[in-house]
This record gives sequence, structure tokens and C-alpha cells, in this order.
Amino acid sequence: MTTVAPTGVLLGYARVSTERQSLDQQLDALAAAGVEPERVWTEKASGKRDDRPQLAALLAYAREGDTVVVWRLDRLGRSLSHIVRTVADLTERGVHVRSITDGADSSTSTGRMMIGILATLAEYERELINERAAIAREARAARGKPVGRPSALTDDQTRQLRVLRAAGETIPALVQQFGVSRATVYRALDGQ
Repeated sequence: MTTVAPTGVLLGYARVSTERQSLDQQLDALAAAGVEPERVWTEKASGKRDDRPQLAALLAYAREGDTVVVWRLDRLGRSLSHIVRTVADLTERGVHVRSITDGADSSTSTGRMMIGILATLAEYERELINERAAIAREARAARGKPVGRPSALTDDQTRQLRVLRAAGETIPALVQQFGVSRATVYRALDGQ
């Protein structure tokens, strides 16, 4: 097995989804893996959220030769494709990734192979999602049902909005009155 010896420091990341969950198990595993407590970023945030400031801070801090250590790879992202992109970004920067329970370690040939397999699975997952969405759109269109996101305004609301604007109502007032975004108001007005 080919190993690229990391030359930097071990950086840990631990995340739980809710306030009720404990980080203890992950922190213990990171400590056992040799990550010093002052080099561990933690947060309590759902994996579905994009705004995970501690993960962003860790990714910005990591330097070439460092190794990011996680309890499981799923701590790094909200979907398989997001995890693979994160790992690929770190790898391109010369930062290694090691998952304690998954056995993936980008500093070894086997670990890189596992990450490559994950990338292939992520691509397959994206293709399946796209295929299902296309089939659903075709089925709705064949039944004469609307395709895409429903309009934020009904036809009556759009007519009323146009009348109010023609009478001199301001855009911010229309946004407030109809409870929609400025972009929605402008789209409704452009459709005249």
C-alpha cells in the first residue's frame, strides 16, 4: 500500500445535528487518533445546513500537509456528492482526510480508491435524481399539470399589483402588501 506521509498537523472536526446530542463520542475518538483538543472544531448543526461556520473555519485553516480527521465522513457534508467535493477540494490543496470509522484515508492508495468509489457513487446518485425529476416533469406535462414551481401570485393578485403600481404605489409597498420578494413584483410587472 502506497502511503504519502503527512507532514503537517492533525485537525479534527466533530458535528452533531441537535443540541440534545453529545459530541463526546466523536471528541474521544479524535483524541484517541492523536488530534490535540485545541485543534478540534466543533458545532451543533444539521448536516442539511450549508452554513456551518466551524467547518468553513477548519477548511480555511487547513494547510498543505495537514490531515483533517473526522469520526465519519458524513460529518463533512450534507450529501454524498457534497462530501466528495469537500474531500476533493482538500486533496487538491494537499490536505489529507482521514475518517476514523469509515477507514478512508487520502494519504493511502486504498483510502484514495475508497474516495474515488464514493465519487463514482455520488455521480450515479446525481444522475438518478436528474432522471427521476425529468420523468416526473414529463408525466405532469402529459397530464396537463403545471411543471415547475408554482407562481407566488395568482392571476388576480398580479392584476391587482399592476393596477396599484399604475396608481403610483411603490415597489417596497407592493412587496410588503403581497408578501413576496422584489424580484416577484418586478416579474409580475414585466409580464404586462
